[in-house]
Amino acid sequence: MGEDKAGLDWLGQRAVDRVAHLALACGAHPVMTAGSGDYGLPYVADDARDGGPVGGILSGIRALKNAGCQRALILAVDAPMILAEDLAPLLAAAGPGSAFETLHLPMVLDLTAVPHDAAAGWSVARFIEQAGLVRMSCSPEGLERLRGANTPHERRDQLRRYRDAAGGSET
Repeated sequence: MGEDKAGLDWLGQRAVDRVAHLALACGAHPVMTAGSGDYGLPYVADDARDGGPVGGILSGIRALKNAGCQRALILAVDAPMILAEDLAPLLAAAGPGSAFETLHLPMVLDLTAVPHDAAAGWSVARFIEQAGLVRMSCSPEGLERLRGANTPHERRDQLRRYRDAAGGSET
């Protein structure tokens, strides 16, 4: 979880808090962050700092297995405008898990599907392929929210579209 994005304000909440609340609303328990920063939530350090997102995913998976979990919902902090309805198809899929065709995150993963040779340096695309996750399509509206905002310009535009869609409300 990039420190530069996790603490960004999204409609009065830090991005990390919006994503954590979404995970809880989708039934995820426990909810934790994985990466290089502690944001006041249950946290697991990425064993391979600066090794890419798969390092954080693997660290989180180990912690979830130790907590007795069988599945994981893995979200990205740079897409804090996603909604539970965007995630519904992933959560409903059976088998080893699922991800969207055009994005690497979010994903749902059966922890037994984690490749035994997975390494922190892998790309997320390779991790998804090796885990055998089902690739699903996503609506254009959902794709917009899921893609996230990686620049100040994208963030401003995404917040404007979100407010317009909500009728000017910021909740």
